[in-house]
Amino acid sequence: MAKMEIENVAIRGIATCVPENINEVSDYTLFSETEKKNFIQTVGVQRRRFAKKGTCASDLGVFATEKLLDALNWEKQSIDAIIMVTQSPDYPIPATAIIMQERLGFANTCLAFDINLGCSGYVIGLQTISSLLGKNKLKRAILIAADVPSGNLSFHDKSTYPLFGDAASATALEYNEEADKMYFISNSDGKDFDALYVPHGGMRNFAGPESFTIKEFEGGVKRNMTHMVLDGMRIFNFSISKVPEQIANTLMMSNASIEETDYFFTHQANKIMNETIRRKLKIPPEKFPYSIDEYGNTSSASIAVTMCHILGDTKTKVTGSFILSGFGIGLSWATAYLKLNSCLILPVSEYEQ
Repeated sequence: MAKMEIENVAIRGIATCVPENINEVSDYTLFSETEKKNFIQTVGVQRRRFAKKGTCASDLGVFATEKLLDALNWEKQSIDAIIMVTQSPDYPIPATAIIMQERLGFANTCLAFDINLGCSGYVIGLQTISSLLGKNKLKRAILIAADVPSGNLSFHDKSTYPLFGDAASATALEYNEEADKMYFISNSDGKDFDALYVPHGGMRNFAGPESFTIKEFEGGVKRNMTHMVLDGMRIFNFSISKVPEQIANTLMMSNASIEETDYFFTHQANKIMNETIRRKLKIPPEKFPYSIDEYGNTSSASIAVTMCHILGDTKTKVTGSFILSGFGIGLSWATAYLKLNSCLILPVSEYEQ
């Protein structure tokens, strides 16, 4: 268990974006009418956004970052670090963050690197980037969490195709000696790494002609080896057993309580799974919001998308206390307790393609 307390770092703003192209679950032709109804009620997804072919996570990330910098009136040359959390890189190498540093016009003194994480990535990204800021260290940084999982989905896989959506987030952080302390707990367990993975395309199984051959699996699922594989039951059992305890431990670590925490923003994985976590912890429904109905499971961006969906406002800044919890791929799970003080959280915007 990795526990961290981070001082003197303030989150100044959060912006998110989704592609303009809407895919309705009701239009998914492989579902019967009964399956559509059950999927919407249990998983919680009604629609999600898919990027057009050729649109990368970096394109969405640049768009969200530009929106945020403009709203905060931050000079691009003042950014000391950019971290990109993604499992949809532009290329296997180099790091997409370095490409984005140039596209955004940041100085070449700017530290830039990627973190290869999805579900837990936003929280671990915050933990990582916050640890770089402080007295005699870096002063301003941008965390981008963006994914386009649609590129690795098989239309003929009912477990993944109607679940995932594309999105990006940008979070601005700054050194500030008056900022409230942030608390983090993160864990990982690789024995079930294949509960959610893409079999081919890395160095273990280099992509070749056989990687793109469509095969049929149990339940009529058809996919090739570059498509995402999801074992939903293993992810479900892991999440409901590990996440409530971690959230409780993070509250204890920060000397906070459910009653004095304004919102619990969790990874938007699956509504019935998240509701099980909520009920285990006895969190009131009004403190446990969702965005999965509108955007689906947006991987590393889902926590920020939910914050912008619920709290987004171009004029009123946000002050309050929050639990952020991400869990899934890896397997990995991470939770943060933090207080925002006059933080600009923008409404979710559309990326026009």
